[in-house]
Amino acid sequence: MIAAAGVLVVSGVLLDYPEMIVLGLGAAVVVAVAAGWMLARPDVTIEREIRPDRVAEGDPALAVLVVTNTARRRSPPIVAGESVGGRHVGIALASLPPGGSQEARYELPTTRRGVFEVGPLTVGHADPLRLMHVRRGFPSRSVLRVHPRLLPVAPLPTGGSPDVDGPTSASAAPGGVAFHGLREYVRGDDLRLVHWRSTARTGTLMVRHNVVPREPRMLVMLDTSADPYQADQFEDAVRIAASLAAAAVTHGFGVEVRTTGGRHAVAERGAAPSTALLDLLADVGAGPDDPGLGALATLVPREGGVALGVVTGQAPAAGTATVSKVRARFAMVSVIQVGARPGQPGPVVRGALVLNVRDSDDFVTAWNTRVVR
Repeated sequence: MIAAAGVLVVSGVLLDYPEMIVLGLGAAVVVAVAAGWMLARPDVTIEREIRPDRVAEGDPALAVLVVTNTARRRSPPIVAGESVGGRHVGIALASLPPGGSQEARYELPTTRRGVFEVGPLTVGHADPLRLMHVRRGFPSRSVLRVHPRLLPVAPLPTGGSPDVDGPTSASAAPGGVAFHGLREYVRGDDLRLVHWRSTARTGTLMVRHNVVPREPRMLVMLDTSADPYQADQFEDAVRIAASLAAAAVTHGFGVEVRTTGGRHAVAERGAAPSTALLDLLADVGAGPDDPGLGALATLVPREGGVALGVVTGQAPAAGTATVSKVRARFAMVSVIQVGARPGQPGPVVRGALVLNVRDSDDFVTAWNTRVVR
């Protein structure tokens, strides 16, 4: 428009054409008005809230913007732009009176697992003819965590226990109902726990040492190396790992989730479904430098009675051989492989439950059929 004004005025003067001069001056006036319009920049504050900030794949999530006009004059119409996981979202906001506020909402993408940054926000306004546009940035950022979709599956099999009341140890908390052994009487012991036959045989007052039985714990190991997976198979593996961990918590077991890349999160027995576990699995990715199932060689459980569940893709034979080597360290081992081809048998892991499935949906039927608790 500025170039057109200059050409029209110069041409009108050179050609002695007053009408062209008038058109050129009109164009110049339009540009001047647009520049004056830009002086009325909106003076606003913006607050952003993610509702909710943690969702499962496919569940709805909204970003809510509350815009307040802090100026003494009416704000011009505003065009806001938001960056959501690398994608630009435009939001139109109406003119606001002094002190007025407006709430704007827009949907956030939740079709894929991940941790998505929302922001920064840019606010701008333009003149009515769209000749000029001014933008102002708001550096605040929010985070949306999209957790993997949970599948309706049974928890890992624990292999059972030879103890009727559950496994016990000398270091377990005293005062439970599980009998661990006999010991000498200590002042203050309940006389109802005296074992009279042993007392008569040894000549020393002996009492029953009852403890709180140690409940089985579960460990879910997710292979985060890139080689065993193709296409979206890693996403299936993450869903399976998350579902096994959530099933353990739901059934009252303590559970730990680990990745072969060294990340881990824990949910203790009796806790609510752990946000830490799902946050971890929302953020994991498969990498070429990950050691894969070879990381199991150095994995030693801190206590006995741990049930191990390994979730991987079509891992190489060396990886599954590592699972066989560490089998004796755990009460029970289960291996789930995704990406199976029709007619392709699963690996042989001594003493372990092995399931070779196509994807996470195939896993639900196969797992719930095979696992009998």
